[in-house]
Amino acid sequence: MQTNYKELAIIGTTASGKTSLAIEIAQKTNSIILSIDSLAVFKEIDIASAKPTPDERENILHFGIDEIYPNEPFDVSHFLNLYKKAKQYAIDNSKNLIIVGGTGFYLKALVDGISYLPPVSNETKKIVKQKLENIEEAYSFISTLDSIYMKNIASNDKYRIEKALSLYFTTNQIPSDYFNDNPKLPLAPNLPIFEIIWDRDILRQRIEKRTKIMINDGIINEVIYLEKKYTRTPPCMATIGISETLDYLDNKLSKEQLAEQITLNTARLAKSQRTFNNGQFENINQFPLDKIQEQILLNFR
Repeated sequence: MQTNYKELAIIGTTASGKTSLAIEIAQKTNSIILSIDSLAVFKEIDIASAKPTPDERENILHFGIDEIYPNEPFDVSHFLNLYKKAKQYAIDNSKNLIIVGGTGFYLKALVDGISYLPPVSNETKKIVKQKLENIEEAYSFISTLDSIYMKNIASNDKYRIEKALSLYFTTNQIPSDYFNDNPKLPLAPNLPIFEIIWDRDILRQRIEKRTKIMINDGIINEVIYLEKKYTRTPPCMATIGISETLDYLDNKLSKEQLAEQITLNTARLAKSQRTFNNGQFENINQFPLDKIQEQILLNFR
């Protein structure tokens, strides 16, 4: 059994080159890969997710790719279980682990941890729904009970207000007390993180190129198949690439406009990914693509 197990994360915006980089490094370092891509986890979403093909994976074992079907649920708790499974496999088989992808929220949960949240009953859901009919009163209600927790939540942030109310009515504890009793438990608090950085204009060109490849590879036919089999109900059917293609199929966009819209929305996603990574992770090792491999390999010595 390997005693000097190593793990690290490679992050970057969409179209930054992190997937192929991770595979190349895995070949050189006896590593397996855990994908942190919220779309690549789904089977049958191949082109829209830009997941590496079986051939491109070059016999490197991947966790987090093709794990579930589009109509099955997947959230951060599922990802953390995948991490535990991948890490245990790596250790048992004398491998290292490379975590790679663009879903920064999953990585944040891995590094900082999450608190267990109890299931919400249908009765509680009804109570919360009634409270939320007046969002201002709902915000005032929970803020009066727990001003410390709510001070960083905007009065129109319906999602987080709903979560706070659901927690309160489920546990009979204000959120501050609940989270004090149920602290976050990080699984990889000291994980080295490497980020690929690009000039914005060059990254935009890479996004445009990838969009053209997706369309040429058949994203339209893929989305037709997905809609027929799964309808438009699953949340993954509203993601970038799929959503715009559905608009094209509804005759809201021409084929040229389809490419433009996917490129535009992907560029916006890249901007938000950069903002999240810069704001949420400390001590990130940032390098351009042509410099980062050398730096990463130093961690395996």
